[in-house]
Amino acid sequence: MNTTSQNSKDKFYFRLILVITIVVFAAVVVLNRKVLPRPETLPSFAHFLPQLNAFINGTCSILLLISFYFIKQKNIAAHKRINILTFILSGIFLVSYVLFHYLVDETIFPKDNPIRPLYFFILITHILLAAAILPMILLSFYYGLQLNVEKHRKIAKWTFPIWLYVTVTGVIVYLMISPYYSF
Repeated sequence: MNTTSQNSKDKFYFRLILVITIVVFAAVVVLNRKVLPRPETLPSFAHFLPQLNAFINGTCSILLLISFYFIKQKNIAAHKRINILTFILSGIFLVSYVLFHYLVDETIFPKDNPIRPLYFFILITHILLAAAILPMILLSFYYGLQLNVEKHRKIAKWTFPIWLYVTVTGVIVYLMISPYYSF
């Protein structure tokens, strides 16, 4: 493929990544603002969504570490398969997360709890980095699937630790807030 054609293809995918990022961010903001009508009764499956989300986040953490191991062993095929699985699970997580926040009122961490500042530090860094990681993941995947190893490595060295932090802190946030669920 010539350079002009590749640049055109790159621009298309960069725009697509930008659109996906904006749409996902907007969906999360809209659903957290509770502007859409919700069902009158909470569906029974909604009770399981936080546990499912924590399980998916924990699984993704393990898969990211396994993927890192495989790439260090130069097992590119296994690295690719594990990352695709992690990507799919993260997509399922995102749908489950958005659905949960659409269905259920926000749970407030108790004001009198002495670890509240720690909880908010973890939660805020988790949210900010979760918002930032989506385009990085998509770019990493794009470069990896294009076999553009140099660009893939360049962004993956940032994507991997941030994605890992987001998945690990997702589990920690769940463990810290779950005793206070009242639905």
